[in-house]
Amino acid sequence: MNPDHPVTLDLDNQSNHQEERPDKPEEACGVFGIYAPGEDVAKLTYFGLYALQHRGQESAGIATFAGDEVHLHKDMGLVSQVFNESVLSQLPGTIGVGHTRYSTTGSSRKVNAQPAVVNTRLGKIALAHNGNLVNTVKLREELVKDSINLVTTTDSEMIAYAIAQQINAGSDWLDGAIQAFHRCQGAFSLVIGTPVGVMGVRDPNGIRPLVIGTYGENPVRYVLASETCGLDIIGADYLRDVEPGEVVWITETGLASYHWSQQPEKKLCVFEMIYFARPDSLMHNETLYSYRMRLGRRLARESPVDADIVFGVPDSGIPAAIGYSQASGVTYAEGLIKNRYVGRTFIQPTQAMRESGIKMKLNPLKDVLTGKRVIIIDDSIVRGTTSRKLVKALRDAGAVEVHMLISSPPVTHPCFYGIDTDTQDQLIAARMSVQEIANQLEVDSLAYLSWEGMLEETRENTNNFCSACFTGNYPVAIPEQVKRSKLMLEKATV
Repeated sequence: MNPDHPVTLDLDNQSNHQEERPDKPEEACGVFGIYAPGEDVAKLTYFGLYALQHRGQESAGIATFAGDEVHLHKDMGLVSQVFNESVLSQLPGTIGVGHTRYSTTGSSRKVNAQPAVVNTRLGKIALAHNGNLVNTVKLREELVKDSINLVTTTDSEMIAYAIAQQINAGSDWLDGAIQAFHRCQGAFSLVIGTPVGVMGVRDPNGIRPLVIGTYGENPVRYVLASETCGLDIIGADYLRDVEPGEVVWITETGLASYHWSQQPEKKLCVFEMIYFARPDSLMHNETLYSYRMRLGRRLARESPVDADIVFGVPDSGIPAAIGYSQASGVTYAEGLIKNRYVGRTFIQPTQAMRESGIKMKLNPLKDVLTGKRVIIIDDSIVRGTTSRKLVKALRDAGAVEVHMLISSPPVTHPCFYGIDTDTQDQLIAARMSVQEIANQLEVDSLAYLSWEGMLEETRENTNNFCSACFTGNYPVAIPEQVKRSKLMLEKATV
């Protein structure tokens, strides 16, 4: 649900979502766009979304443009569940826009799946959005005043209608879009399809990522994706990032760039680097695997532990665990095996299965753990519920000591920019000291990476990142009404 959007709460669905959600921050979504005349853009978009599946497992959608005709298919489920050869064959065109979603705003319903398609006087647009607006109350009031009937509970639909408003008032595609972007506050990385081209845009802070790739030769075709792994899967070459406050406009004449914001200030979400993005994706000219290994080495310097083995929580904790082992000399081992075929399931486990803990996704290796002093490394702790179950499972498997290290600082503040975090009173690090958390998790010791260490290991200007979930310093001001709405939603869904 949009925190500012006064619609009826889908309490049954939200309650199940709350119980089943992992003890992690969850990414909002992945976006993909392509301009490729003569190619099967639907299939290319499908594979792009497949590579971005980790960014959202709730719904998926593809819109294609064949001249003025728009072909759209979207539904609940994983990319491979929503699409098949038959469906893709019914999506012809030269332009493709794709989206895979995890809802942070808007309840988990098919109507909220993207891309959002709306009419304008120049033709339809299809919009895919990664991020979250913080000024939706004002924007919604402006749209409703213009007799626009919003049919979803997402801010993404509002952005699409804001663009349509400007175009219907006489603007062309590009000017209309830019005027609408100035009405949006918060985090937004967008891919927008039109009958004549596709746009890629980032907010002035570039909070969520968006990259440009080239596909093929003679002529060169262009691709947009949330991460470079969305380019790699189709054989596209990484060109560059879309810059904060930039819109790229891809048409038959090629790629044109416009800096629509006069005061861009880079504030990439640092959690993209720590956890959200795939380890094989490129950021700052290196894979995130390399950065995450450096976090582990930094942990070894900041928090040395005398232990027999070290391992990571699959998959996001593994690079840091390898780095820790390299820097400390503690033997790296696999202590947990992940069931890689567990995603979001429509078959809910029984209460007894829930109480059995995390074995559906992670299973300890007893012969590796028995009699060992172990270090387990994870990328974050949000509520602590899963971490406590994990520690118990390791002790039950024979570990004689369990030391937990976290390759990021304590999460003490909620995110309002497109990441699904709890309200502050649900965040364990906002309520307890490190020692109190250690007691709660029943570990022998607990340590977090320092805030300074996390940023210094990026090897970039440390001012170029949003770390509000660790500090409470939000680069875009959060209205009090938005903060209250998030708290009200949280109380309604637990």
